[in-house]
Amino acid sequence: MQGRSVLSGIRKRGSSATLSVSRLGLQGDEQADLDVHGGLRKAVYAYPSEHYAWWQQQRLARGVTGADQPLPWGFLGENLTLQGLTEADIHVGDRLRFPDCVLRVTEARQPCDKLVHIMDYAQAARDMVQHERCGWYLAVEHTGTLCAGQHAQLEPGPRQTPVASLLRRHRHL
Repeated sequence: MQGRSVLSGIRKRGSSATLSVSRLGLQGDEQADLDVHGGLRKAVYAYPSEHYAWWQQQRLARGVTGADQPLPWGFLGENLTLQGLTEADIHVGDRLRFPDCVLRVTEARQPCDKLVHIMDYAQAARDMVQHERCGWYLAVEHTGTLCAGQHAQLEPGPRQTPVASLLRRHRHL
């Protein structure tokens, strides 16, 4: 992993600005590999803030340089860091209604080698799936704006496919 350069949109940075939300995602956000990231079904990538301490512990346990420092929001590539919802709470089809936009859950994230690169340990992608800490993609149903600190109302969809179950299926392939 060290000494290798990788084109990536991962390691995003938090913003306190109000951002426009279009059908293809958040203002100023970029994805390097549009074959697997971005587009209408993957316009926004949400990740639970609750997982950050766990990732820091994984990196510390493996002796990763700098692992003693807190990971900044967006480090895992998400462009929306959420608090109070995890993969066990979210189902495909659920909606997150923010004050000025609506996002719909479409699928779980499947980690790629870029996660391994930024985490700086070889089992990071496997750990993400096995421990159900992948986050999920969202489509933009109603465009508008988002701002840090806003609250969303969870509107349940059909409740047939929990995001965590998608990760369990992927884990057994």
